[in-house]
Amino acid sequence: MKPAPFEYIAPNSLREALHILAEKGGEAKVLAGGQSLVPAMNFRLVQPGLLVDLDRIPELATIRRASDGGLRLGAMTRQRRLERDPVVAEVAPLLHETMPHVAHVQIRNRGTLGGSLAHADPAAELPVIMVALDGRFRLQSAAGERWVAAGEFFQGLFTTALAPEEVLVEVAVPPRPPRTGWAFVEFARRRGDYALLGVAALLTLDENGVCRQARLVYLNAGETPVNARQAATTLVGEEPSPERFAAAAEVAVEKEINPGGDIHASAAYLRHLARVLTRRALETAVGRVRS
Repeated sequence: MKPAPFEYIAPNSLREALHILAEKGGEAKVLAGGQSLVPAMNFRLVQPGLLVDLDRIPELATIRRASDGGLRLGAMTRQRRLERDPVVAEVAPLLHETMPHVAHVQIRNRGTLGGSLAHADPAAELPVIMVALDGRFRLQSAAGERWVAAGEFFQGLFTTALAPEEVLVEVAVPPRPPRTGWAFVEFARRRGDYALLGVAALLTLDENGVCRQARLVYLNAGETPVNARQAATTLVGEEPSPERFAAAAEVAVEKEINPGGDIHASAAYLRHLARVLTRRALETAVGRVRS
């Protein structure tokens, strides 16, 4: 199929892009990498009257260290660059580790950080990672800007806090606390396919090896990234062990995630998969602290 007729404009500055969006309102769609939007247009699931292409705005494609030791990532940063950048690998190793799981190299060459986040697919890796890392998103319009926490940005299936005239322009990732281990694991039928289920884990231990802080965020286990707070809380104040990990996985599976199941896997199988992947992710994360 082919998309419905539309107009196209490629502004040379963010200011110009925001002015166009303010004028056109809901008629316009922002084009980032196009790896999600263009297929949706081809199937006529989305029929914008105008595409505003951000590709000519270099200020939106930056990676830099923040003054607090974290990261500041432009929304138009290509996914392949996130995968290969040494600063990302050093400051946010969870993000670095996850990038090869995102689709295929050809898609990562064009796909952008902001495009994936704004699309808000519950089976996508980047929304899960940003919730796990406690990222914050800078949203800008012609009227001003505001910051939204990643956990509040994703509001439902393919639904975000973005207003029609707003653009996601930057992502802030805070620094990793000392003695923090990380892991991302997922299971897909084939390499590059959307995962049936996945989980990002972060564990912070004190000097005595007791868990001070934990986070478990699940992919494709609900309509948004599922931050399993109850499961993570069971780990805090305890020394990590296989028994603790199994108990945390059980809490997440029974009380927090809600995998729907489809033609590829039943809900029961996805819950079993969540138990396995949770234990595996936590074991990897704690091993990275101890090593």
